[in-house]
Order: sequence, then structure tokens, then C-alpha cells
Amino acid sequence: MSRRLEVELTSKREDGSYTWRAAGAKQPKGELDGALLYEGASVGDVVRAEAEFAVDGVFITAVLPPKAKKARAETLEIFGSGRNDGGVTTQLVEKRGRRGDRDGRRGDRDGRRGGGRGGGRGDGRGGGGRSRGGERNDGRRRDRNDRRDNRDNRPRRERPQAPSRPKPKRLRARRTHRDAVLNDIPEIQRPLARVVMRDGVPGLRQVVETQNVAAKAAGQPEIPPKMLEAVGERLLPRLRSAEWRDNAEAAMAGIDDVDIRDLRKVVVASENGAKDEESRELAEQLKSAVTARVDAEHTSWLNELNELLVEGRTVRALRQSSRPPKAGSPLPGDLAQRLTAAANASMTSETSPERWATVVDAVAFSPVRSQVVPQGLPSKVNDELRATIKKLSKRVPDIAALFVETPAKPAAESNGS
Repeated sequence: MSRRLEVELTSKREDGSYTWRAAGAKQPKGELDGALLYEGASVGDVVRAEAEFAVDGVFITAVLPPKAKKARAETLEIFGSGRNDGGVTTQLVEKRGRRGDRDGRRGDRDGRRGGGRGGGRGDGRGGGGRSRGGERNDGRRRDRNDRRDNRDNRPRRERPQAPSRPKPKRLRARRTHRDAVLNDIPEIQRPLARVVMRDGVPGLRQVVETQNVAAKAAGQPEIPPKMLEAVGERLLPRLRSAEWRDNAEAAMAGIDDVDIRDLRKVVVASENGAKDEESRELAEQLKSAVTARVDAEHTSWLNELNELLVEGRTVRALRQSSRPPKAGSPLPGDLAQRLTAAANASMTSETSPERWATVVDAVAFSPVRSQVVPQGLPSKVNDELRATIKKLSKRVPDIAALFVETPAKPAAESNGS
């Protein structure tokens, strides 16, 4: 059954075909023939398409060109008569001025009333008091503004920013060997091969069960699942080997900048993916290249730890020590001792509770957490520090034990009675 949906063109291949995915989502996705597209189509376009939903995927049958942008409506330009009669002017009256006028009128009335009673007061109260009060308030306001200006003009201390590390690239493999295997498979088995390559044999079994339920409801014959599973199991090793070969070639091309985790996954998968002699040679080359890169990154990691300790950046050094490039590699003895001493010196009785919580959190995931002994407990323990100690108590039990309060013994027990 055909359905209309919006798809986004994600990439263009050498044979002129395009890959697509549903606009704003990861699924569904697939491939389409470039001949279906309109002239001027490019990667990133979002178009409307007619799609057929089948057991083995979604197939694009037609692509509609994007809607043409509406032309802007024509506007009329007004030239006017050319005469200049002068513009209209306005004047805004502040409320404070009106209040002042009322105060002034009130003051006049008070003055007249005072004169009728025998003249104004000689003690300076009344209108004069308001004047002195106004001056006093203005003086306070000026002092407040001066203090704010002085505070804004004070030189601000710039906190050193940690250099941001470039984000490693993810492995992006081509489909050269996979497409070659698909082209070599009989055309009637290609939809089955795509399902197996994407979801494996369990995914194929689920697709067949779903289709059989629909066929049974429509009164149509069901598909024998055992036969399709046997075909899928026979095709899967060949497809997996071609997929590994594509990933291995992409890993060798980006051995210097691809994420080391992606490279390790390809190396581990070589045990099942490298089937022929050429693939095994490629696997050995990849293992050697990954080992060399890990050794280089481990040396750089040790140098960075040393620089952080020299600069006194203990928390960052502790966090950095918990992420070694070479998994399971211990810290050198002298570097571990320096890191432990720096952590001990960062937790004293004069350290604020907030700083204490930050240091403990960094210590809890470092390789020296069992050797750290604080030089002193904080003089004040707030709720944030208690919550941090409680959360990390299993990772730093010795430090957590320092915060356990020992209940006082009863008086009779202490006297020996």
C-alpha cells in the first residue's frame, strides 16, 4: 500500500542513487533512484514522496518537486504632494513633574494658611523639612550609585579555562563490499538479505510472523518461516564479513582521528568478520595501528597529568586519572604518590564544604581513592556535603567513616556501674 511522507535526502552515492530518511526522524530510511528526483535536487532537501511499505523495507516510487515560493505581493509607492507643512510634535509630561506641581500647590496653600495664623514657622519644618529630606534622599541615592559604579569598575579576575578537546570523529564506512555481495545474490533473495543484514535472523523471524498474521487475517497463504530462516542463516556470515571489511577499510583510513572506541570495536569484530586471507592481513594491520595509537595517547595522558599537578589543578588531575586511554594500565608509582598527596592537601579543616564535596567526588572515581587520607575534616558540614558522602560511601568507605558520628555512652556505663 502506497503512502505519502516527507523524506530528507541524506547522501548521494557514486552511482547516482540517494539515501533518505523520514524528515525529523531516524526511521524509516532507505535508498531511492536518482532518476526519480527533480532537477537541481541536492543533499539536505526535504521533499514529498510516494512510498510503498513492504516486508523488506520502504521503497520510494515517486518524488514530488518542492513547492515554489510565492512571489511577494506588489506594493505601491506613495510620493506625496512634495509640500513640507511641518511635522507634528509631541511632548511627554512625566508623572513626577505633575506630583511636584501638586506638592508645590500644596506648599503654597500651607504657606498661606501659615501666614493667616501669624506667619510661617521659624523652626524650618514644613516645606523646608521636605527640602532637606529630599536633599538627604538624593544624597543617599548618589552614594548608592557611586558604590555601584565603583563595584562595576573593579578589575575582574579571569578564571583559567581548561583547553577544550576536539571531539573525536565517528567511524563512517562506505558500502562497497556490502553492495558487491548484494549484487551477487539472486534478486529474489536481496530483500531477505537486507532484512538479515539490518536486524539479523531474529529480526527476520519477527518480520515473517508479522506478515503471516496479516496474511491469515486476509485469508491468504502463510509464508513458511523455517525455510526463510535457513536462507537468512546461510547469507548472514557472508554479509557480516563484507560489512566488517567496509568498516576495517574506513578505520585504516581514519586511524589518526577516528574515535578510539570505534577502532577497538572493529578490531574485536575481526575474529568473526575476517574470513579470507586478505581480510586477516587487514585485521593484523589494524591491530598494530590501534596499538600504536593507544600507546601514543597513553604517553600524552601521563604528560597531561604531570602538567596538571605542577599547575596545582588537583580536581582536574583526579578526574583525568580516571580516564586512561589504555584500560587497566596502572599509574606510575611516583605519579600516584603525587596525586594522592595533592588530594590529601585539598581536604583540610579550612576547606569549604562545597570544595570538599567537589574533591571527594573526583577522588571517588580516581585510581588512588583507597590511598587518600584527608588532612582534616571541614569545620562546617552542610547538607550538600552529607549527601555527597552518602552517595559515594561505597567507593570511598574510609573517608565516609570519618563522617559517622559515634553515639555518646550513658553516664552509668562510663562510671563502670
